[in-house]
Amino acid sequence: MASIFNHFYQNRVALNVLANSIDNAKDIYQAAEKHVLVGVLSKDYRTTDEAILAMKAYGAAIEDAVSIGLGAGDSRQAPVVAEIAKQYPGKHINQVFPYVGQTKANTDKQDCWINSLVTPTGKIGYVNISTGPISEHAEKAIVPVKSAISLVRDMGGKALKYFPMQGLATIDEYKAVAKACGEENFALEPTGSIDKTNFTEILDIALSANVPQIIPHVYSSIIDKETGKTNVDDVTFLLQQVKKLVDQYD
Repeated sequence: MASIFNHFYQNRVALNVLANSIDNAKDIYQAAEKHVLVGVLSKDYRTTDEAILAMKAYGAAIEDAVSIGLGAGDSRQAPVVAEIAKQYPGKHINQVFPYVGQTKANTDKQDCWINSLVTPTGKIGYVNISTGPISEHAEKAIVPVKSAISLVRDMGGKALKYFPMQGLATIDEYKAVAKACGEENFALEPTGSIDKTNFTEILDIALSANVPQIIPHVYSSIIDKETGKTNVDDVTFLLQQVKKLVDQYD
């Protein structure tokens, strides 16, 4: 399987958007000029086997540029995603912090990109790592961003998935997360209420902080409410913004 890095524009930014069908995924992939990872949510399938078959079918259509999703960060899907990864890792796996190690182990020796979901805390420079199905209901484990990065690295993860950002509502915390990722040469995936109005600012913050790779997740804001499809024109717009910004920094 080809590397995920084939999908980053100038080795810096890849979009992450959802598709509701293989045809929608193909259109997205073309509009993004391959600089995209297409989210397929495990939560949308009744069984793990059904999810695996569907994701393999998506992968066959878009050069395996599949992002295996939880579904709105649902920690209950963490073991499902870990199980899917045994048979089909795609090129990008979304996972909660406590399940990164298990998911990595399940991918055997494949060099898979697994992110780690951490949440805002209201405290600049810190993130919450208790994002698992049990730990999210317990006292929060709040740690410095750089400590979270080191722990994720220990488990074999490749990026912090910062969710839910609520758009620009957590901007000061997000800036601190981006700064830490830049200093530690670690990838960042901003997620949550990102739309065409705030996308450029959110991406610019990460680029200016020298984050090596950035995967902004843009979901419901660009989905047609009637068809359920991600709007291809919006994907084109986002790619234009990516190119414009990345080219400024390179």
